[in-house]
Amino acid sequence: EDMAVCYELGLMTGDQNGNLNPAATASRAELATLLMKLDTLVPAYTEETVAIEVPETDGIPAHTIPAIVTIPGGEGTFPAVVMLHGTGSDKHEAGGGYDLAAPAMAASGIATIRFDFMGNGESEADYSDYNYTSANIDAKAAADYMAALDAVDGGKLAVMGWSQGGTNALLAAAAYPETFKAVITWSGATKLDGVSLFGDKTFDQAYAAAKKDGAYTMEFDWREPLQVGERWFREVKETDVLKETAKIAAPVLAINGDKDDVVPMDNAEAIQKAAQNGRTWIAEGADHTYNVFTEAESGYPTIGSVINVGIGFLEETLNGALEPAYALSVSKYGNVTTTMPVSVFDGAGYCTGDILK
Repeated sequence: EDMAVCYELGLMTGDQNGNLNPAATASRAELATLLMKLDTLVPAYTEETVAIEVPETDGIPAHTIPAIVTIPGGEGTFPAVVMLHGTGSDKHEAGGGYDLAAPAMAASGIATIRFDFMGNGESEADYSDYNYTSANIDAKAAADYMAALDAVDGGKLAVMGWSQGGTNALLAAAAYPETFKAVITWSGATKLDGVSLFGDKTFDQAYAAAKKDGAYTMEFDWREPLQVGERWFREVKETDVLKETAKIAAPVLAINGDKDDVVPMDNAEAIQKAAQNGRTWIAEGADHTYNVFTEAESGYPTIGSVINVGIGFLEETLNGALEPAYALSVSKYGNVTTTMPVSVFDGAGYCTGDILK
């Protein structure tokens, strides 16, 4: 267990089971010293499961938000991100995508909170009460929880979301401009009235069923059905997501895969155009889940790049600078190899040829 901790802290190479990399250079004496001083080491991050109580608001019943808070190790206060999941998913997201993102962000000095929307994951609320309004309320409640923590700088909060979570992130940023200072969407949908959500029915047919029966049964091939309430349909029909996006003064980064056939990349382009300060980053060869289900053996390179792009964007937007990195080598032509992935520079908005100080 102690060796696994050393791995997590980046003090040794190998795997999380404590197996040493055969190419590692640490001697037994050096490893013994690390283990003896383990109690004095600062963890890379800490995680805590929390429950946030939300009172009845605007017709949304009182409910409890199950959440995981990840805080970087060390002293000081950190910027934080509220992470919103997509349709039928939960706080871990597809293939554990958010479980990959939170520690990576913490390693770069960014705190996160990921939680279950009403009726998803560990939430005991009724999914039929989930809608744009409830999502806004929960995003704000999560942001307020983070802002109240001693380790978080409440003036440096961002919101991000995947798929419908990206839609919700845009709406939350528009609704609470004083709270959210940056926005990231992963395949954020600008419209949710497409037929892909409703099987062989149109949006209007599904809406009519919800009006008649109180809810529409949304079927999935990877989880149990969800009862979608009439209010969700009404708010989707009445809300112009791009019009709301145009209200956002904070920087917006719309990320999309060019092979996404669920939320095509023209959604990201539309978000960029609508936002006052928007831009896109397109993940080449990426599907709607950023290949998280097909790239485990290769170390999740696609979603890893997506995460790093977001980190660079958040560091530059919220802190005004990237986290320090180290030069590994400098060629005779002045090309520098650093410990920082190129995708972090992409996220920060730097291009090839830029001169960094």
